[in-house]
Amino acid sequence: MSPIQRIALAFTIIGALNWGLIGFFQFDLVASFFGGQDAALSRLVYGLVGIAGLINLGLLFKPSEEVEQEADPHPVN
Repeated sequence: MSPIQRIALAFTIIGALNWGLIGFFQFDLVASFFGGQDAALSRLVYGLVGIAGLINLGLLFKPSEEVEQEADPHPVN
């Protein structure tokens, strides 16, 4: 997995956690950290999470063997 994909995965996880908090507790963590949903920094984070989701969309279409090979760079033969 490339460094860009790892960063995108981290942002995707942050977004998933934030949506979980919104769904279960009506608490928007990103908005509370960065000054509300309309704050520029919050909107930037929301945008980055969205872009990260699009980047990670490619992982859905990667063959599973390729994903497993990348996870274990020194396979035992």
